[in-house]
Amino acid sequence: MEHQNNKERKPADEFVEKLVKLNRTAKTVKGGRRMSFSALTVVGDQKGRIGFGFGKANDVTEAIRKSIDKAKSNLTTLPMKNGTIPHEVIGKYKSSAVLLKPACPGTGVKAGGPVRAVMDAAGITDVISKSQGSRTSVNVIRATFDAVENMMNASKIAENRGKSLNDLWG
Repeated sequence: MEHQNNKERKPADEFVEKLVKLNRTAKTVKGGRRMSFSALTVVGDQKGRIGFGFGKANDVTEAIRKSIDKAKSNLTTLPMKNGTIPHEVIGKYKSSAVLLKPACPGTGVKAGGPVRAVMDAAGITDVISKSQGSRTSVNVIRATFDAVENMMNASKIAENRGKSLNDLWG
């Protein structure tokens, strides 16, 4: 009985799910219009692990469920340092570009729409961002994840240089 309760609570405790965009499309058929829905979601554990997913279905709840399942299967790790990112980075995807800059404590998340959803899901508390080029939600999120993947992790850099983390940070 206790095992079953843990299984039910774990997904709620583990991930924060944010719906970024819900889109309705209509296809005209012989009997009228057939509605279809697509959902773009971001999930994160607020400790640096984040993922995004895109799902389509004829029902809203099914589209959201599909996108959340895809997001949970495509998780990546965002390096964090004192609630912000370690360094400035630019992520690009097609014609969208996202600039992410670290900020001092108390600044908050200065980001719009899709970038804010990613940072909140990751647990980042202080960051400044600028979205340039195309403002399409899917492309902005992909550009943000490109920036996250290009971010350097301090422990990996220290390991590659053959030094300890304390020697690197000073």
